[in-house]
Amino acid sequence: RPFHVEPTNIVSVNDDMQRVTDEASAMNKRIHYYSRLTSPADRALIAPDHVLPAPDEIYVYSPLGTAFKVDSCTDGYGKNSSLVTIFMIWNTMMGTSILSIPWGIKQAGFTSGIILILLMGILTLYCCYRVVKSRQMIPLTDTSNWEFPDVCKYYFGSFGQWSSLLFSMVSLVGAMVVYWVLMSNFLFNTGKFIYNFVHDINVTDIVPGTNGSNKVICPSAAGDHPPQNRSVMFSSGNRTGFELFEEWWDKSQTVPFYLIAVLLPLLNLKSPSFFAKFNVLGTVSVVYLVFLVTVKAAHLGIHLEFNWVTENEFFVPEFRILFPQLTGVLTLAFFIHNCVITLLQNNKNQENNVRDLSIAYFLVGLTYLYVGVIIFASFPSPPLSKECIEQNFLDNFPSDDIMSFVARIFLLFQMMTVYPLLGYLARVQLLRQFFGNAYP
Repeated sequence: RPFHVEPTNIVSVNDDMQRVTDEASAMNKRIHYYSRLTSPADRALIAPDHVLPAPDEIYVYSPLGTAFKVDSCTDGYGKNSSLVTIFMIWNTMMGTSILSIPWGIKQAGFTSGIILILLMGILTLYCCYRVVKSRQMIPLTDTSNWEFPDVCKYYFGSFGQWSSLLFSMVSLVGAMVVYWVLMSNFLFNTGKFIYNFVHDINVTDIVPGTNGSNKVICPSAAGDHPPQNRSVMFSSGNRTGFELFEEWWDKSQTVPFYLIAVLLPLLNLKSPSFFAKFNVLGTVSVVYLVFLVTVKAAHLGIHLEFNWVTENEFFVPEFRILFPQLTGVLTLAFFIHNCVITLLQNNKNQENNVRDLSIAYFLVGLTYLYVGVIIFASFPSPPLSKECIEQNFLDNFPSDDIMSFVARIFLLFQMMTVYPLLGYLARVQLLRQFFGNAYP
């Protein structure tokens, strides 16, 4: 780590080549000697971060007896403001789960759905708060560089360390796989929409739906009316060119590999500050999604009927026994517990960690409530049943809907901002346990 030289130990502060005293040189050698007495994974003899001065007061000592001032030795660590930290947690936690909240409310019932979102948000926030405080409650030990598996090792031994690392890797790598599949899907649909628009290819979804300019469709009705659930394409372009496009723009064989060219350079960056600030850009997609929901609801109106027990053709009861499906969605929607220590390590004001975490959870819960309630309430029943709400509510809008097309582009962009951060979290937690350093 950079060696700090007190201003009194710098012989001349005006010279470009600043000499240090024998006392400062001896102290530097002593610290280097102590650091070599243990393995890199053992932090017992490493100077703790809280004794280091601000970055603009740090000097790196050279064996030649000179001290150089370092302008950016921390490489972005501890540089994130509270605002960046809040938006980073908000955007990271709120992935594609937001698209399934209206469906979850439909499964649980309108009233019970709202109650479950509030209760699950409070419960997961408290659990996340306990994870954050668990590191600070360890006495007489510098835990500033500890990750979640290190905390589990302290409380539960080696079993807790490796089991927490295993489950953390499963959740992170699993999320990365799911994100890759969804990004491929969104990129494929985006490219296909653009190609159809440029080459004057009209795609008509023949499924039950409403009439008018703000059309809403019911793809799930295909089970009752299979002959009507199909798409018809009317093309005035070159058929050979369309076949060539389908060959090079395939959802499973080509498009997933195109993402490598974009994401591989981002995955190899080292600065956590860059990941945080790049991740914040993904909140633009959330803002647009809220805007889309508001506009659609303003045009469709509110369609609610409170049936506490009975179920009719167009509405669902307020309480349904299918509520565990919503709690399952919410468990993942509010889950960030294995990453929260890593994310908050780079917060400039560590004393505000709990406050910033609580604000982020409040924003996430408020967004889930707003999107879920508005989509459920404005879904046109009648003529369609609330049962028609899809697991991805964007599928309830026709394929030629411009606002839904733009929403898919924004969601693709959001996933591309979250994906490098997930890779960084997985790398930091895994490599630090084996090598004691995220970049061995």
